[in-house]
Amino acid sequence: MTDLSARQTVEALYLAHHGWLRGWFRRRLGDAFASADLAHDTFLRLMTSRRVHALRDEPRALITHIAKGLLVDHWRRRDVEQAYLDALARVPEAVAPSPEAGVLIVEALLRVDALLDSLPAFTRDVFLMAQLDGMTLREIAERTGKPAITVRRHIHRALMACMLAAE
Repeated sequence: MTDLSARQTVEALYLAHHGWLRGWFRRRLGDAFASADLAHDTFLRLMTSRRVHALRDEPRALITHIAKGLLVDHWRRRDVEQAYLDALARVPEAVAPSPEAGVLIVEALLRVDALLDSLPAFTRDVFLMAQLDGMTLREIAERTGKPAITVRRHIHRALMACMLAAE
């Protein structure tokens, strides 16, 4: 499919499905502005998708698939932002970061959240036990019933993933 025909396909899909998609988001979010933004983002993703040519019979299937992913991202971002605001409320105003720094902090937290979400559950769990709970290898091994060497290997994998993501 040429770029022109792909653009025309997305344009036709936009005209035919944008209103429906905004309503779909609005029913889930109850927010007209966020719904409009996410509907727009859905079609942006669709424009860059290589599967546009396969939309002839059931275009709403791919549109809904993309929309669901964006909705999950929206909820995750909202949860991370709320956790940040809750933590910020406990910080004295004199040492609180600026709003601009807050945006950067939330973006960094979202990247950390995505990284942790990409790890296998056991790897993520033992890494968080070590990093957030301050547990030793022995304590984690006792809690999980796994040998300390296995726990160490999983923590090492998580640390390597963090280092690679920081590059």
